[in-house]
Amino acid sequence: MDDEPVELVAFYCPLDIAHGTAMTERRKIPGGTPTLLAELGYPPRLSVDRVSARVPTQDQYQALRLPGGLPVLRTLRVVYSDDERPIEATVMVKAGHLYELQYEFVAE
Repeated sequence: MDDEPVELVAFYCPLDIAHGTAMTERRKIPGGTPTLLAELGYPPRLSVDRVSARVPTQDQYQALRLPGGLPVLRTLRVVYSDDERPIEATVMVKAGHLYELQYEFVAE
């Protein structure tokens, strides 16, 4: 936001899926990874997020240029395809003072 770093992202995918694709390169993927995974035969079926507030590591503190004493929000997202196979894991670390989380649940 406004040229200030607000999020750090680390992405992981099984090598047998990612090998030879744009996922092994440091660049944006047109349509995002969900589109690419579906094109490769691994449609995302379920995404599970685990969010926690934490004290930032020194590296996170510096990379996000955090004012002193602020927490970060860490989200671990695991995406599953058919047969409950994990096809993606993403760790996102966000400057805690810049985000508000909202969750909606639909009763089935």
